[in-house]
Amino acid sequence: MQLSELIEGVRAGQRRALAKTITLLESRRADHQQQAQQLLEALLPQAGNALRIGISGVPGVGKSTFIEAFGMLLLGAGHRVAVLAVDPSSGRSGGSIMGDKTRMERLAADPRAFIRPSPSGGTLGGVARRTREAMVACEAAGFDVILVETVGVGQSEVAVASMTDVFVLLMLPTAGDELQGIKRGIMELADVVVINKADLHPKEANRAQSDYGNALRLLTPHGAAWKPRVLQASALSGQGLAQVWDTLLEYRSSLGTALMDKRARQTLEWFDTLLREEVWNAFVRQERTRALLPDLRERVRAGEISPSSAAALLLGERVPR
Repeated sequence: MQLSELIEGVRAGQRRALAKTITLLESRRADHQQQAQQLLEALLPQAGNALRIGISGVPGVGKSTFIEAFGMLLLGAGHRVAVLAVDPSSGRSGGSIMGDKTRMERLAADPRAFIRPSPSGGTLGGVARRTREAMVACEAAGFDVILVETVGVGQSEVAVASMTDVFVLLMLPTAGDELQGIKRGIMELADVVVINKADLHPKEANRAQSDYGNALRLLTPHGAAWKPRVLQASALSGQGLAQVWDTLLEYRSSLGTALMDKRARQTLEWFDTLLREEVWNAFVRQERTRALLPDLRERVRAGEISPSSAAALLLGERVPR
């Protein structure tokens, strides 16, 4: 497709044009990157109207099953849903290895939904850059709910929380070990905690809901506009899914104009991140840097020079003796 055809196709909500657009955004070729930026500029005026939801959870919690059931509920309510699944990258090919579309067959088959597993590229910057740009394209295509699924509980959750409106953390009913072992930083990111598979272990789910509620009260700043909620749900039976959606709508309503302020801060953070990346890329492309860097890296590896001294040499600074 020509660039103009892609733009019009995305604006018309064509899933094929959207998929091709995101492929272009993910490409590392210089000519593709130039075209991708033109695409983004053209699509930005149509973006920004969706509710952006980050979803994470411990291994085995059933993220994909939850997202499919939740997505089908939203489709039934008249929404258009895009799922951007941040996959770990294959060490050999650099490609996505989780295959979320095969685990969300009903959602993937519905023309009102769009699922895109994207490789992280092995870096958090890759997560932030590609997923942010994919969100813009999905919103321009008319999807009004964007679900960003992360690989698991880890560093990438910070990146995803920094690009979404609300962050949902899925947990299992047997909460004891997870409550002790999960990183405090991840809990602090959560706006809503959902105890999934609650129908399988009702007593444990009630206890987990109480435990997480107490933990979140300790972590929530005094006077915060939104007090994180702990809910119970079951992706298989559909129990609690409607309450989860109502809570997310309540969250958006409670923020009011502060939501736009939050997005503005996120956009500035995105700009700062991209600027650092571009400055670094421009620096390593310089002839002097290319000449010195391999030797300095080897000397640092061998312990002949400290990393700070090597960096100073590379930047042309005088190193104290």
